[in-house]
Amino acid sequence: MDRLAAIEIFIRVVDTGSFSAAARHFDVGQPAVSKAIAQLEEWLGVKLLLRTTRTLTPTEAGTSFYQRAKRAVEETDEAVMAARGSAAGLSGKLRVSAAVCFARLHIVPRLPAFLDDHPHLELELVLDDRNIDLVEEGIDVALRMGELTDSNMTARRIAEARRRVIATPAYFNRHGIPAAPADLLAHKCLIYTRDGGGEDWKFRKETAEVSVRMQGRLRITATEGLRAAVFADMGVAVASEWAFTPELKSGAVVSVMDDWMLPTISLSAVYPTGRLASTKARQFTAFVENCLADEATPASRAANQALESARPV
Repeated sequence: MDRLAAIEIFIRVVDTGSFSAAARHFDVGQPAVSKAIAQLEEWLGVKLLLRTTRTLTPTEAGTSFYQRAKRAVEETDEAVMAARGSAAGLSGKLRVSAAVCFARLHIVPRLPAFLDDHPHLELELVLDDRNIDLVEEGIDVALRMGELTDSNMTARRIAEARRRVIATPAYFNRHGIPAAPADLLAHKCLIYTRDGGGEDWKFRKETAEVSVRMQGRLRITATEGLRAAVFADMGVAVASEWAFTPELKSGAVVSVMDDWMLPTISLSAVYPTGRLASTKARQFTAFVENCLADEATPASRAANQALESARPV
């Protein structure tokens, strides 16, 4: 038995609470996972897991072994990376969770260079607009927008972007251009309901502050749907710059009322609870951070510089 492999399988089983999830992560059959755990228990001479038809929990000995083994494996991985040096690049598997539209616009087009720099790395993008369970899905790092509701997660805010009032030139030609928040009440508004969206918005301009409840018959839960509705000239949307970066640059959509500020939206790198961020996860996070820095507008750059200066040294 490869004891290190068996230990890594055991750690994944405890992390996910599932033999099948561990099997998917290591790309092996579930019987191979069961066999590895049984051989590890035989070698140690203790029971590590309590299994029923519906639950899987570590024993007291299993919990103690898990905590020490996990630290050892993570430190070993870090030691290997340090010994090989940065020129060796990253290796192994990395599972990243991100929203569909964000990944399509900002990550996937830049991946060729990242993968060329790390020819031994296998990257799996798990794209879903829902906030999936990182442990159950075996995710190494997730990219999440907006305020994080789970305070137990290990997270680092890596970027911020402006929210803007956006529509196509064709829509504004037909319906006029709003100049102040109250003007939005006369417009068809597309209501995006995720990532801190909604119909209620607070606009600020110097010392003035105006609250508006936007009126609209169409509510949308996915960014791709919001983009499609905007491109169809269906109305005005409040959206982050990240959702329309290419079109804002090309002029396919227009941002108006830019002298009125809306709350910014943040992007965080989130790691599974209780896990140290691996070198692979940290370097991928830095890659995303650099991608967004390259694309940022002057206003967003200022927000990100303020975010960086606020971080503890």
